[in-house]
Amino acid sequence: MTTGRIQFAESDGTFVLKFLGDVRLTLSAALDAYIEKIVCALHFRSIVIDLTETENIDSTSLGLLAKLSILSTERVGLLPTLVSPREDMLRLLQSMGFEQIFNIVPESTPTDAELQELPPQTLSEEQVRSRVLEAHRLLMDLNDHNRNAFIDLVTCLEQADESDDC
Repeated sequence: MTTGRIQFAESDGTFVLKFLGDVRLTLSAALDAYIEKIVCALHFRSIVIDLTETENIDSTSLGLLAKLSILSTERVGLLPTLVSPREDMLRLLQSMGFEQIFNIVPESTPTDAELQELPPQTLSEEQVRSRVLEAHRLLMDLNDHNRNAFIDLVTCLEQADESDDC
């Protein structure tokens, strides 16, 4: 698998995130920082998340995408668009309940915005744990399937302050 990267662009209030390769926890700090930038932008009109070149995406990254959708809906009443032509990715998104919080389409309209790499960010172990916990709680709130899939991880992370058994 190709090492994951996330690219971004903004043009006339449309924010684009493009996930490439194997998108994992290591990109979560940069993704979360960019999500905050998007939802705080005064000229924010729409969001497109392009998964056409995503080989794999972990649950923490999916949880952060759920966060983006929830914040977008709360702030401007807008469901972001997820783009993926791949059947395996569509099955994953549907199993997570993403059809409830995203417009999912097989192809994107081109943008003239030039994509740039999200800059890496360093987090402490506690910050990473907090981010993973938040992402998985958001996924658990989407449906019972997610609740059952992530309850053990969330419980373990919640108890991590008491011990290091996770």
